[in-house]
Amino acid sequence: MLVKWIRCTAVDRRGFERGQRKWAGLLGEPGFRGQGGGWSRERPDVAHVFAFWENRVFYDSFMARGHEQLAAAQSGTYKDAQVKLFEYRFDVKTGFEPVFTDVDVVRVAHSRVHEDRVEHFSLMQRQVWNPAMAGSPGMVRGAFGEAPGHEFLVLSMWQSSAERGKYRPNSVERLSLRAGIEEDVAALAGDVVQLEPSWTV
Repeated sequence: MLVKWIRCTAVDRRGFERGQRKWAGLLGEPGFRGQGGGWSRERPDVAHVFAFWENRVFYDSFMARGHEQLAAAQSGTYKDAQVKLFEYRFDVKTGFEPVFTDVDVVRVAHSRVHEDRVEHFSLMQRQVWNPAMAGSPGMVRGAFGEAPGHEFLVLSMWQSSAERGKYRPNSVERLSLRAGIEEDVAALAGDVVQLEPSWTV
């Protein structure tokens, strides 16, 4: 599965939201698995969108055919768009599906990992972070993806920000030490996204 992460800054928030709803046109596209997104909790003008495709072939086919027509509805409503593609590697918790209807919040963590620490980083994700998140009340599902250049994406979906709040901050500090994250990670960025139900496809 291919995971697409888009982050941008809205300059016309209402126009952007109107355009975002037009992406319902993705339904029925061969290989399309689901899409959702919303606004950053920390920077209210920053939007995140997460799209899931069966594989790169289906995605490339859509980009060559139908993408421009759908994207035109949002032209001029945003700036600083950053788009990254990740190959899905494994679940965070079990039974990941690209479904957004039963969650309110997505936590996104983007890491660039030192080349010689990639295996260790992935192992710690499985052995330390995944069990901790999977055992947290309100954590519904998640996915771990990898991109060229030793970049990784961890998406975790939560029932509510209140539930996610119970997972912070002491446990994260303790888990970071256990996982040796400082030795593994060259750069780490993250955000908490309040999902907009009308963006879900």
